[in-house]
Amino acid sequence: MKTYQGSEIRNVAVVGHAQSGKTTLIAALLHAAKMTPTQGRVADGSAATAYDEEEIARGTTMSNAVAFAEWQGVKINFVDSPGFHMFSHEARAALLPAEAALVVVNAQNGVEPVTERVWHYAAEANVPRVVVVNQMDHPKAGGGEGLSAQLEDLHERWGRNCVPVQLPIVDAQGFHGVVDLVTMEAFFYTPGGDGRGKTGEIPAALAADAKARHEALVELVAEGKDELMEEFFEKGTIPEDHLIAALHEAIREDRIFPVLFASGLANMAADHLLDFIKVYAPAPVERAPFAVRTAAMAAAGNGGGPEGTGISFRKVDDKEPAGIVVFKTMSDPFAGRISFFKVVSGVIRNDATLENYTRRGQEKFSHLSVLQGRKAIEVPELHAGDLGAVAKLRETLTGDTLGQKGAEMQVDLAQMPEPAMTYAIEPKSRADEDKLAPAIHKLMEEDLLIRFYRDPQTNEFLIAGAGQPHIEAIVSRLKRRYHAEVTLKAPKVPYRETIRGKADAQGRHKKQTGGHGQFGDCKIKMEPLPRGGGFEFVNDIFGGAIPRGFIPAVEKGVVESAARGFLAGYPVVDFKVILYDGSYHDVDSNELSFKMAGRIAFRKCMEQAKPCLLEPIMKVEIEAPDEFAGTLMGDLNSRRGRVQGMDSKGRSTVINAEVPMAEMLTYGTQLTSMTQGKGSYRMEMDHYDYVPQPVAEKILANAKRPVEEEEE
Repeated sequence: MKTYQGSEIRNVAVVGHAQSGKTTLIAALLHAAKMTPTQGRVADGSAATAYDEEEIARGTTMSNAVAFAEWQGVKINFVDSPGFHMFSHEARAALLPAEAALVVVNAQNGVEPVTERVWHYAAEANVPRVVVVNQMDHPKAGGGEGLSAQLEDLHERWGRNCVPVQLPIVDAQGFHGVVDLVTMEAFFYTPGGDGRGKTGEIPAALAADAKARHEALVELVAEGKDELMEEFFEKGTIPEDHLIAALHEAIREDRIFPVLFASGLANMAADHLLDFIKVYAPAPVERAPFAVRTAAMAAAGNGGGPEGTGISFRKVDDKEPAGIVVFKTMSDPFAGRISFFKVVSGVIRNDATLENYTRRGQEKFSHLSVLQGRKAIEVPELHAGDLGAVAKLRETLTGDTLGQKGAEMQVDLAQMPEPAMTYAIEPKSRADEDKLAPAIHKLMEEDLLIRFYRDPQTNEFLIAGAGQPHIEAIVSRLKRRYHAEVTLKAPKVPYRETIRGKADAQGRHKKQTGGHGQFGDCKIKMEPLPRGGGFEFVNDIFGGAIPRGFIPAVEKGVVESAARGFLAGYPVVDFKVILYDGSYHDVDSNELSFKMAGRIAFRKCMEQAKPCLLEPIMKVEIEAPDEFAGTLMGDLNSRRGRVQGMDSKGRSTVINAEVPMAEMLTYGTQLTSMTQGKGSYRMEMDHYDYVPQPVAEKILANAKRPVEEEEE
């Protein structure tokens, strides 16, 4: 294939809510560009960017995928992103290599929660946005009043700068074309065709509306540009070539968000969308330079940005030193680890050796390629701004920056959210146990949101992810790819124990057998500490009642006994122990004796100090359309939640609450049910609080009380 310069490349992230038709739209664009012989379908797994077996089985995109189209002298790279709220972090990552975002809106449902979320992600990343109203072939999409309602929805959410650059041609037979409001031409399509239209006259019924909207577009493009305003007032319009250049600049500067119309499934208006991307989407060489940093620059205080920040800037230019950033990693059973990267600067050639600035090693780039979904097409070189892939790098992972030796830089990825849900994971057999850790670590290379660790309190292996479907998909991949079968269980809630009162007790350990015996005697006071205070030990011994060498043994005995719990086997926290008296025997006393004495004293104090249970309280943020707010509030109350506040975000309500972890273990599935899949939530550990007595009684009834210490 042809080698493309930075000015001949367009990188587009395709984002939007689930079921808006993003993957199908990309399949239509690839077919219209003759990159695929037939139009791929999501349902049968033939769509270029829907190749993952788990995504095909579930019928939804779960991670980013890349494809490209060669169209009239330019190469358009598409990054297909998930639309399910659980995987919106992937959509955020898709914006890093892109210079524009195609925000796909379902023509039937309008702007949905994830669409709004990714719009804000793009705004934060300063990525220009193009709105594509998809599925226009659906009977409920319509034109006329339907079009007015769609545009009103967009204006209400994103402002008047959301302006149509097309009008859909809809009649009694449905959607079958678009009017270009820049060139004032009409394009007509056959449903299920090759995506290429025929030019014709604007239908008479649309002529007046098209003229009015053309004038509104011209006026909006001219706003803020004196020379254009002068031309507009002088001539009453702007010549087509000036308008095209001005609209391109307005889109690049985020002053206008153009709205287009299409049908991915019926492959209508695909060629016109490709034309639009070619003409109006910014090329990589037009984007602002990448902000890069190095530790050395920060230390020297010569970053090129604010003093000492370590921030510098790298132009997307072939003449700059070679540099890439890895934005995705995929583990393939045959090709091994595949790294997807964006060429930030310079030219990357096949068999090049680049330094990994993040891990301080060198990597050889063999079989440089571009990806058409799963299919890799080898290329000799990639220029600044292009997207590529390479297999079998030894150490490189997502987020790493590589480049020419001596030209160090680091590009920061978007921050990943914390996992929202955790499950206990148990191998089904010894063979599965041996495969489990290596397999999960390969999946963790692909998905930065996965966490895998052992809980030190419960000794369970835990796997954390964005939600139940995410974790179920991980388990399925473990079985399909790595033949490691596991069982998922709700994790044990990491309760704690503490005290509410004060206590004073003596611990006396005395044991006499043949020869030397054991003797240790200590007196301690115990009192509660503020929540989060942990454990504090105070030595208040005077006069040598206990030799100094045995005092740490008393503390160790208390700590060991506290770790085993008193009420139900959960660690005791937030208490203070004061060792104030005791006695010893010149011959029989030793460290073990005083450790046992400390344990006995601790348990006697716990009996007096009003022991109680603590439970983890989660900070929860729930976002859903306004109509579900009442249902969600009622559900949170039933979960012993405390609502901290509510905010409006467009047509969505954001609820902030504190809820016990024990009540949130299966929340993701129930939230999906309550909000028809339109709600999302984020959750993180906040603090521990007392368990209400009725709940504590149930927990204690099912818990195994720790074995009593031996006492004589």
